[in-house]
Amino acid sequence: MSRVCELTGKGRQVGNNVSHANNKTKRTFLPNLQNVTLISDSLGQSVKLRVSTHGLRSVEHVGGLDNWLTKTSEDKLSLKARKLKRELAKKAAA
Repeated sequence: MSRVCELTGKGRQVGNNVSHANNKTKRTFLPNLQNVTLISDSLGQSVKLRVSTHGLRSVEHVGGLDNWLTKTSEDKLSLKARKLKRELAKKAAA
């Protein structure tokens, strides 16, 4: 399972550990991912996603999962989130 947020696309970053002697060795910075159950109001169902804490705060700030999915482009979303976005669009069109 890759360490990527399903909503924001936030993944690992690469950097250096720098010692006191200024020796540099490669290291990775992993995002703080949490397994979260989010509720879709318009679909009336709950969805389990692996989301970064930054992404979770952003979803709450925008006003919920439905608003977040409608405002976010599909290239950042995971397959599961894209399916949800399409279901929301179908529900809104009907």
